[in-house]
Amino acid sequence: QVQLVESGGASVQAGQSLRLSCAASGDTRSNFFMAWFRQAPGKDREGVAAIDDIGLTTYSDSVQGRFTISKDNAKSTLYLQMNSLNPEDTAMYLCAATTSPVWAGLRLHHLGYNIWGQGTQVTVSS
Repeated sequence: QVQLVESGGASVQAGQSLRLSCAASGDTRSNFFMAWFRQAPGKDREGVAAIDDIGLTTYSDSVQGRFTISKDNAKSTLYLQMNSLNPEDTAMYLCAATTSPVWAGLRLHHLGYNIWGQGTQVTVSS
């Protein structure tokens, strides 16, 4: 069984940057498809970035060019570098993973993942 723990969330001003981390523990021997989602109050959960088992990445249009997803397999840690933050990026950010291959069309959809962290809050003020 795998557990995911996010960290790095904070309150920042618009234009600033943050890096989120997601540490995996437990049985991490398998290759994982992983992703970052976010959910703001009253809104649906939104996939923002995904990375597959060989490092190929997918981004939502809303963060393309500003956010970068990466992973360090040796540390069993997933990262999300977020630059040029704006108030619309305010949300709870959650890390997700699965050991099953994820069809390209589902990589930014919550149905593609079955392991979830508790989330870390990001607040961006103008």
